[in-house]
Amino acid sequence: MTDALKRLSDEGVAIWLDDLSRKRITSGNLAELIDQQHVVGVTTNPSIFQKAISHGDGYEQQLADLAVRKVTVEEAVRMITTADVRDAADILRPVFDTTGGQDGRVSIEVDPRLAHNTPATIAEAKQLAWLVDRPNTLIKIPATKAGLPAITEVIGKGISVNVTLIFSLERYREVMDAYLSGLEKAKAAGLDLSRIQSVASFFVSRVDTEIDKRLDALGTPEAKAARGKAAIANARLAYEAYEEVFSSERWAALDKAQANKQRPLWASTGVKDPAYKDTMYVEDLVAPGTVNTMPEATLEAVADHGGITGDTVRGSYEQARAELAAIEKLGISYDDVVELLEDEGVEKFEASWNDLLKSTEAELKRLAPSEG
Repeated sequence: MTDALKRLSDEGVAIWLDDLSRKRITSGNLAELIDQQHVVGVTTNPSIFQKAISHGDGYEQQLADLAVRKVTVEEAVRMITTADVRDAADILRPVFDTTGGQDGRVSIEVDPRLAHNTPATIAEAKQLAWLVDRPNTLIKIPATKAGLPAITEVIGKGISVNVTLIFSLERYREVMDAYLSGLEKAKAAGLDLSRIQSVASFFVSRVDTEIDKRLDALGTPEAKAARGKAAIANARLAYEAYEEVFSSERWAALDKAQANKQRPLWASTGVKDPAYKDTMYVEDLVAPGTVNTMPEATLEAVADHGGITGDTVRGSYEQARAELAAIEKLGISYDDVVELLEDEGVEKFEASWNDLLKSTEAELKRLAPSEG
């Protein structure tokens, strides 16, 4: 069952799970996935926590304790989510130790309502790092315009970061620049660069979902032929940009100071369209030094019938450029698509966060002791 996952890992792709819940922690399921399915990291986001807590498994006692203390709903949410991340980080600690800090990481996101507020994002990132208090945590910061200087500042303080919601190649280059600027600040402050890690979460399936919708509206044979190609082409060109930046003179100076490359992380790798193979966003994005964070269904699909045939990214750049150019030629604007996806990404996480606050507030009221 795990041959395909082992092969993927052997090709230099770190397998992370894009899910977390208290039940997954306490049942031993997470430990089992690490032991048997080559999982070496975990990512979370507001939608994942909203789903986990609204299902309620394992949270009642902590919610009851928080209700007795009359904490605010914001504080309750942070106490619950950081507890899960802390426990998951402890389970992954052996992986962190054996990989020299590269993997064994758990990500937790800043409040998505702060996505367009640089100082608040910085303050929240510092608070989360302090609250979780585990060396194998990554603080997730969205790659909005306001997020970029926050990334630099947080990395400059020695806090490891997962940059999330990256859709465009231009923004990805800005993210890498923000990371290098942060490393330069950390170096100037005398920090140990070898202890700072970062991944850049480049979203995949959502690009196909939006572009395919526009191709379907055109309905021409050329449009039909272009379906399902944009997301992989976009991600492959992101890897080309990664290779360029991390072979530059600027990087060489940081490399000498024991800095770590910011690995590309393929996010949103669950296939949304049943017409496509359910493992395509894994099989077609195999390249060394990357991370693929998968929902459990995708992880199981790869384990069951994944075809890992070596590097499927390098050497594909010209084809990827041609595929994106063909879509542009049909009148679909790449810039318009990626801007929309970034805006929608922030909005979706904000909506999930607000739903999480509402459901947590309802539970706190239900469990609150009666007065007198």
